[in-house]
Amino acid sequence: MSDNQEYINSSAENELLRLRADCGQCFGLCCAALPFAKSSDFAMDKAAGQPCHNLKEDFRCGIHSRLRDSGMRGCTVYDCFGAGQKVSMITYSGVDWREAPSTAALMFEVFPVMRQLHELLWYMTEALSWPAAAPVHAAMTAARDTTEQLTLQEPEAVLKLDIPGLRYEINELLLQASELTRQAVRSSLKPAPARQKNYGRGADLIGARMKKADLRCVSLRGAYLIAADLSGADLRAADLIGADFRDTNICGADLSTSLFLTQFQVNAAKGDAATRLPATLARPDHWSSR
Repeated sequence: MSDNQEYINSSAENELLRLRADCGQCFGLCCAALPFAKSSDFAMDKAAGQPCHNLKEDFRCGIHSRLRDSGMRGCTVYDCFGAGQKVSMITYSGVDWREAPSTAALMFEVFPVMRQLHELLWYMTEALSWPAAAPVHAAMTAARDTTEQLTLQEPEAVLKLDIPGLRYEINELLLQASELTRQAVRSSLKPAPARQKNYGRGADLIGARMKKADLRCVSLRGAYLIAADLSGADLRAADLIGADFRDTNICGADLSTSLFLTQFQVNAAKGDAATRLPATLARPDHWSSR
C-alpha cells in the first residue's frame, strides 16, 4: 500500500469516528424527538417530541445499564451517526431545549433529517477510502463536501431539503463505488470464490440458513436478513448497505472489510467475541462474550 493510500485510509477512519454518536455532547435528542410504540423493542408507547420518562435532567438515560432488561432493546440498537451532537452543539450552538423551550419543536424536527444527512456522509467517507473506487472519488468528494455544507445550515433550511432526491443522486455514486471495489477484490482472490448467487436489492432472506457461507464480494443491498443464520460466514467485501440485520446471527462471521456496514446494523445483530468487525465500529455490550 502506498503512503498516499495509507493517509487516505487513516483520514477516512478518523472522519468515520467523528460520525459516531457522542451522547455526552447531545441533548438526549433520540430520547425526546423520536416516537416508538410498545413492542418487543420498547416497553411503552412514546409520541414524537415527548421526552422519555427515563431521560434525566443532564440528558443521560436513567436506566442505561439495564435497558435491555427493562424491555427497551430498541434503544440499544439505535445509532444517529453523530447527528445528535451536530444538532446540539453546531446547529443550536450548545443551547438545549430545556434552557430554551421555544426551540424544542423545531430542534426535534431537524434531528431525524440531520441523521439522514450524516448517514450519507458515513457511506461517502467510507467509499472514498477504497482505492478501486478512484474513478468516482472526485464526484464523491464533491457530493460529500456539499452534504457537509447542508448540515451546517439554519434549522429551517435543513427541513426544506429534498432528502429523497439527495439520496438518489448519492446512491448512484455509492453503487458505482461498490461495483468497482467488489470487482477488484473478486479478481484478486486466490482461489477465486465459487460461483455466487446474485441477490437483488430487497432480497427476502428472512430466517435463511447461510452458516459458514462464502459471501465475499456479494451484493446484499437492502436484503432482509432478519433472524438469518450467518454464523461463521465470510462477508468480506460484501455490500451490506441497507441490509436488515435484526436478530441476524453473525457469531464468528468475518465482516472486517464488509462494505457500508453501520453501527446500527451491528447493534441489531447477534454476534460474539469471534465476530470480526471493521475498526470503525464498536462491539456491542449486549453481544455474547464467548
